[in-house]
Amino acid sequence: MRPLLVSFFTLLFNFTLLFSQGESLVSGFVYESKTDLPLAGANVFINEQTGVTTDKDGYFEMYLARGTYNLHIQFVGYQTIIKRIKLTENDSISLKISLVPSIEMLQELVVSAEKAEQKLSEVTVSMSLLKPISLIEDNTTSLDQILNKMSGINILDGQPSIRGGGGYSYGAGSRVLVLVDGLPLKSADAEHIKWSFLPLETLSQAEIIKGASSVLYGSSALNGIINLRTKNPGPDPETTFQGFGGFYLKPQRKEIIWWESPRWFAGGSFSHARKINKLDLTVGANIYQDAGYRENEYEKRARFDLKLNQRSKSLRGLSYGINASTMFLNEEDFFLWQNADSGAYRQNLTGTSWLNSFRLYLDPHISYFNQKGAKHSLKTRYFTNTNNYPDVPDKNNHFDQFLGEYKFQKKFSENIRWTMGAYFNYSNVRANLYGNHKRTEAALFTQLSGTLVSRLQYNLGFRWENYWLNDITETPYPVFRAGLNYQALAHTFIRLSAGQGYRFPSIAEKFATTQLGALNIFPNPDLQSETGWSAEIGVMQGYKIGKWTGFLDFAFFRNEYVNMIEYTFGAYPPDSVQIPSLKDIGFKALNVGNARITGIEAIINGKRDFGKLKSNFQIGYTWINPVDLNIQKNDSTNNILKYRFRHSLKGDVNLSWKRISTGATLVYNSFMERVDSVFTDPLIGNLILPGYPEYRDEHQTGSLIIDLRISCQLTEAARLSFIFKNLFNVEYMGRPGDILPHSSITLQFLLKI
Repeated sequence: MRPLLVSFFTLLFNFTLLFSQGESLVSGFVYESKTDLPLAGANVFINEQTGVTTDKDGYFEMYLARGTYNLHIQFVGYQTIIKRIKLTENDSISLKISLVPSIEMLQELVVSAEKAEQKLSEVTVSMSLLKPISLIEDNTTSLDQILNKMSGINILDGQPSIRGGGGYSYGAGSRVLVLVDGLPLKSADAEHIKWSFLPLETLSQAEIIKGASSVLYGSSALNGIINLRTKNPGPDPETTFQGFGGFYLKPQRKEIIWWESPRWFAGGSFSHARKINKLDLTVGANIYQDAGYRENEYEKRARFDLKLNQRSKSLRGLSYGINASTMFLNEEDFFLWQNADSGAYRQNLTGTSWLNSFRLYLDPHISYFNQKGAKHSLKTRYFTNTNNYPDVPDKNNHFDQFLGEYKFQKKFSENIRWTMGAYFNYSNVRANLYGNHKRTEAALFTQLSGTLVSRLQYNLGFRWENYWLNDITETPYPVFRAGLNYQALAHTFIRLSAGQGYRFPSIAEKFATTQLGALNIFPNPDLQSETGWSAEIGVMQGYKIGKWTGFLDFAFFRNEYVNMIEYTFGAYPPDSVQIPSLKDIGFKALNVGNARITGIEAIINGKRDFGKLKSNFQIGYTWINPVDLNIQKNDSTNNILKYRFRHSLKGDVNLSWKRISTGATLVYNSFMERVDSVFTDPLIGNLILPGYPEYRDEHQTGSLIIDLRISCQLTEAARLSFIFKNLFNVEYMGRPGDILPHSSITLQFLLKI
């Protein structure tokens, strides 16, 4: 009853003020102090009694009679600010207000868990955040590079895995969905993530959900999501320039050096964000060239980003605009080595070819947010990609993708927040390797969230999705999720969640026919969708010990998969062939059965200032037990899922004193216990990957990689940095036949004005 009375008197108050004589306008923006991100839903009260809330841009306005007022600006988890203002008749005042979080790391604002803004401490699932400063400090040129350094995440040759949910599938299919501003960005044919196409120069924040997220995000979110939020302009214009150059050092084993001149790389980026009256403008550009440390491997690319958002002058709360990104790419990829000795960095494929690629997405969008807490939004995307292989035209492919999402959100009270929407995705694929195909997805979703009792947050969601491939309807998938978050103490949050997920097989997994060196890839038109569920219980504990502040996050999780899709080696002759030959032996995507992954993850981070010396750190440890349920439990050697690391330890520490800053990142992954058995077979393995069976036997200790960075703030706007990657020049491998980069040195210049 009380919320209804408050809403009634608030409405009555605003109605009265609107028609009063001699009224004055009070308006402004409310921001988060550290990030300058707008705070939607902040309360602006007059004399602590009545007032308005901010819209999605953190904007508010009210009309008041002349007089003196105390404005109380409040947002849960932030320190309240009181502004005293004095108004004359027909006056106008514009304010910029920054709110400071009570414990910063627990009050980070995120949107991915519920498709609505909330504090990190209140989400019911495990979530990690990635800030732009981390990309700059690491000199990240592709998002997968830095994600590989985050707890619970591993990227194997471009294919992401969260808490062991994914292995390696030869570039086709992904159980992790990558989104840009809430919409999926994956190739329509292989569902491969285009890491180099992601707009890092205009990134505001990346949010990673660990666990099945199909209720809100659909297929491919079976293992989790990575949502990139691009930046909106702050109150002041901001321009950033970044330039860098570097080279690879010589590896420890001199016999694997194949080059005569240094292998170098260089690049630069630019971004600019500003408000022009009611228009928000963000632009970015990036260029990059890498000569490659492996034979016949290089990359050249140029990318341009644009984000426009217009706030309506006539209808408060209405905004519309368009986002766009385009990229030109010229590259050649390395796949398999010649041998483990002198040919470890030399290409084994005789039919390698270089690629010219053009990529573009356009995102028209419109949203309406009213003061009563209701929001309508429509996001759409057109994504196109053309790959041309001048030397091997049989590999050429092209796709057009059209997708959209309508979403309605309404906050009825603190007890009920309702989200519902509809999603549509249509793809038209034309490829010489796997033919022409059309794919359609359509879904309805809904979720309720809010507060059950004091300090107990909840959410309950449902999704129904239909899937058509070449006009053949697949079985629809209803999925559910539920979660609780209980604030036991002031800075202690206990969460419990469970959710279902699914993944439709990619067109490439069903229809691709190709050859990679000695490896044959066969199609499987009968491949079925895989499903699963994940559950976790976790605790997030904020702490303040002396001058140290931060939080500890611990989670126990369990994921199960049904009809799991894995590429499996075997003989796959046509029905008319009785005795298979070598050309009938290779890999095919199969529904191999059921799997279970249990594990724990612990993350601790913190910060402290020692006078002028400032420090911060984060360390995360993940242990998983990935079991193939189709293999006998007593066969502990072969019942482990392929291409997983049982133990991972990842950390980062940074120290800064006056103008000097230094930091280090460490990544430890234990030995990959199981790969495809064909690679370890002494006979067949040496035919496909010469020397690999022996190499694997000699390298069973895991890997520890340490990166070091040192920077100097030359002026308030300019910074110079040295970045040493793989500081101790460790030789280590990802998938079989793929030795990862040895030491490199980068000189970086950053200008921010």
